[in-house]
Amino acid sequence: MGQSASSAAVASRREREQGHRSANASKARSAASVSPMASSSAGEHDSENLSGEAATDGITDYISDLPNECLASVFQFLGSADRNRCSLVCRRWLQIEGQSRNRLSLNAESDLLPAIPSLFSRFDSVTKLALKCDRRSVSIRDDALVLISQRCPNLTRLKLRACRELTDAGMEAFARNCKGLKKLSCGSCTFGSKGMNAVLDNCAALEELSVKRLRGITDAAAAEPIGPGAAAASLRTVCLKELYNGQCFGTLILGAKNLKTLKLFRCSGDWDRLFQLMADRAANIVEVHLERLQISDVGLQAIANYSSLEILHLVKTPECSDIGLVAIADRCKLLRKLHIDGWKANRIGDEGLIAVAKGCPNLLELVLIGVNPTKASLEMLASNCQNLERLALCGSDSVGDPEISCIAAKCVALKKLCIKSCPVSDHGMEALASGCPNLVKVKVKKCKLVTPDGGDWLRRTRGSIAVNLDTGEAELQEASASDGGVQENGIEFPPIPAQIAAGAAAASGSTARSSSFKSRLGLLSGRSLVASTLRRWSGGSTSARHG
Repeated sequence: MGQSASSAAVASRREREQGHRSANASKARSAASVSPMASSSAGEHDSENLSGEAATDGITDYISDLPNECLASVFQFLGSADRNRCSLVCRRWLQIEGQSRNRLSLNAESDLLPAIPSLFSRFDSVTKLALKCDRRSVSIRDDALVLISQRCPNLTRLKLRACRELTDAGMEAFARNCKGLKKLSCGSCTFGSKGMNAVLDNCAALEELSVKRLRGITDAAAAEPIGPGAAAASLRTVCLKELYNGQCFGTLILGAKNLKTLKLFRCSGDWDRLFQLMADRAANIVEVHLERLQISDVGLQAIANYSSLEILHLVKTPECSDIGLVAIADRCKLLRKLHIDGWKANRIGDEGLIAVAKGCPNLLELVLIGVNPTKASLEMLASNCQNLERLALCGSDSVGDPEISCIAAKCVALKKLCIKSCPVSDHGMEALASGCPNLVKVKVKKCKLVTPDGGDWLRRTRGSIAVNLDTGEAELQEASASDGGVQENGIEFPPIPAQIAAGAAAASGSTARSSSFKSRLGLLSGRSLVASTLRRWSGGSTSARHG
């Protein structure tokens, strides 16, 4: 009985102490809800009695003491979705998040106009803006673009996609208000040469220009020549895609005094003459991309005069042959990256590649698609280009085990190797296991003679090598060097935060779903081998590095 009474007394005393602590904690929480950071002598005394329980219960709000600048800096490390959630915490966070956001992507449909004032009152520090409209919708008109330019006079980047209601007058008004623009990318728009000239005349700091399917120029012969205007000294990169009237930009290209990167993709017309005219003015050009372009060896011989050339992409240009490539190799001694898609035309082969091996000792990256090099040219490349680190051989009927063995024995500096749709077997994998001491990654795709056992054996033998093996059926290579990676390294904006917490500004879900669906079906060529190879291999935008 005595022991039982003693236990009951102890239990009762514990309950009273627990009740006292709970009461103190409740009082502290009540005070904290009124003034989180306030502290009085009584509060300090209660805090001492709680022995750390206040911190555990989240009473002290240290974040409220952070200066606005520090909180804005924290937001910069968050993704768009997380920033949106943070903006809902309180009014202060909403204001700081809006003022610290400098990138914005808006659904540029016609009903955006009434939301522009309130939208840019919140996001008043935007310098990089993307306006994208669904092709089935009516886009914003000139009045919306002009209002945006008035609210965002400090814009440095603008991307326009499918804004078909914009006219030359709207672009001219925009250019007068945003004179500090540095990068302009427009696709599937309908304004013409006058609107483009207005941008070039008013934006003297323009560095990068990307134009795709500009439908406002219907007759290239009658159209007003474009550029270079006030941007002649600042323009560094020009990218033209899918233009029936690309020749209208000839004046711009010729007049850009400090042009470093020129990319021409699927533009109609004969381009040999333009490259001949550029021969004496292209001292600064370091990068040239040509895809599905009407250019012959005459144009390549003119490009050979660009003594500073470091990067050259020739993709599906069937009129180019070994003659033009020999001229490039003889004069462009600084060449570091060479991508050739021969389109199975067999016009570029050992002769041109041997010339590259002899004339371009600084070559770091070589991609050959639809080209049939033999052991003779590969051995010469391996022996002379001692710094060759990245090599891709795709759709080459002449590349088998002897050629891979040659690469393994000679390419001492090789780090990454990609083989696709070539008659290579497990014997080639065995050769790689004993060669290429610096090799870190091997990708083998659609080589039917390479078995999973061959890939596993290479992994076991060289544990430091990452082996990516896909033994699917060989297909005709339809890679496009311009899609995906090249465009990202060129004019396209870095990834812009997605939906913001504003109803009128949210990008349409149908567009995102449509793009995702097309991507899954393989209708978008961004998953092509060359694009993925370029994205993974290139260490950044060459144009930015030379800017």
